[in-house]
Amino acid sequence: MSRRIDARLTLAALEAAIALRQPPPGCVHHGDRGSQYAAEKYRGRLREAKLVGSMGRRGNPYDNAMMESLMKTLKVEGVYPVEFDTAEDVAEQLPAFIDKYNARRLHSSLGYLSPEQYEKQHPRPPVKDAA
Repeated sequence: MSRRIDARLTLAALEAAIALRQPPPGCVHHGDRGSQYAAEKYRGRLREAKLVGSMGRRGNPYDNAMMESLMKTLKVEGVYPVEFDTAEDVAEQLPAFIDKYNARRLHSSLGYLSPEQYEKQHPRPPVKDAA
């Protein structure tokens, strides 16, 4: 979390996601058209990790509808009803909301499973060594 939306923030998030999720080569990373995702350092890190960068068309939220839906839900259910006093309060409470979202919230696009349930039922195939 940061008070600025810049490439340092998105790079830190990308590094955390790569370490936690270990995406296979060719995995598509979809971002919006913000300068933080278009930054050369960010695009370069995607290439290093063998991830495919993808951006939606200008002014078209449907290209990234699933993420737009998550952000709407996060704001409506996790931010607006809560009175945060400090940025530290946000940093402390929002991860719990996201964990709950991934564990319990059902998604019609996932056959009415939560993201966690879907991943358990559809494990990724192991990545083959290129060697």
